[in-house]
Amino acid sequence: MDELRRITINDSTLRDGEQAPGVAFTLDEKIAIACALEQGGVDEIEAGTPAMGAQEIEEIRIVAQSLEHARAIAWCRMTRSDVDAALRTGVRHVNLSIPVSEIQMRAKLGLNPEQLLARVRDVIGYAADCGLNVAMGGEDASRAEITLLLDAVGCAAQAGATKFRFADTLGILDPFRVHDVFVQLRREIGIELEFHGHDDLGLATANTLAAVRAGATHASVCVLGLGERAGNAALEEVATGIERLHLGRTAVQLPRLRRLADIVSDAARRPIPDGKAIVGTSVFTHESGIHVDGLLKDPLTYEALSPELFGRTRSIVLGKHSGSAAVRQALEEAGIAATPAQMLVLLSLMRTLAQCVKRSISQPELIDLYDQTCKSFDNPAHIQEACA
Repeated sequence: MDELRRITINDSTLRDGEQAPGVAFTLDEKIAIACALEQGGVDEIEAGTPAMGAQEIEEIRIVAQSLEHARAIAWCRMTRSDVDAALRTGVRHVNLSIPVSEIQMRAKLGLNPEQLLARVRDVIGYAADCGLNVAMGGEDASRAEITLLLDAVGCAAQAGATKFRFADTLGILDPFRVHDVFVQLRREIGIELEFHGHDDLGLATANTLAAVRAGATHASVCVLGLGERAGNAALEEVATGIERLHLGRTAVQLPRLRRLADIVSDAARRPIPDGKAIVGTSVFTHESGIHVDGLLKDPLTYEALSPELFGRTRSIVLGKHSGSAAVRQALEEAGIAATPAQMLVLLSLMRTLAQCVKRSISQPELIDLYDQTCKSFDNPAHIQEACA
């Protein structure tokens, strides 16, 4: 596979991300997110769902006008009325979605396969005739019969669709199955292919990367994996994975990911977990003595991803699992050269304090421990006070 194959990133934070329980963006927040996405190199931005009404239509229009390069997309159901609503937003790209699994097709729409194919032909043809660039979204495609799925995509392509989005709506797939399905889709479908994964099994990112490896041209993501239930594939993880695993290339600017995550986190009122891949505060923070000793000798010993790649810096903290290398470095930065005997006692005191207070130990606290150690190796009364 060509390692330089260009993968299009389609971000749905403003649409699927906002469907996360309790999340509601203001117009100003939508504009800020959209602009940050564009500045971060995202190609396509799903700006909302026109069928929600006049206010949503106006906000999609304003968001689209705030973009200079990224394509704004309106998400619609497979109905002519939704297409008409999308036209009022002024956007030129639409995703027309329809359930393609038997259970959703019948329970939600009361359609049989023949009726579904007829609707796909009719609505996509109507949207194309209106001058829109059309993508077909296959909702619940992961539970669809492959023959019906191929027939539906074939009808969509004949009617004017340029892309098919395969949605693992319930997050039930694994990377092996995704890869097999996309190999078949790539072999039998001539239009562009996109994967849209949900994270119910914690596999959305892995599934998206598997789809890309198998031939998907587009990856659907949300910042921080925001979305319904367990969320969607995370933009920061997918973009980094595509590059670092040599699956292709994107236009995403990796150093902008942390700032973008902060903007979305603030707007969604959802704190970023410290250990969140790529953008968490702790992902380039090290405490373990064995790791720190190796890092101080060569960062490649325990960092496969360089913090500089993301415009970030490495941090070494002191705690229960720290070793003498980290303690010695922290003292040397303060101009202190401890003797081997002092180091032995100081390391023990520092670990005890960290366990008592259940957090990292700051450099001033370490220096205070050093001062106490120099006065007496046998009087750690300050630790008892810290634990009180």
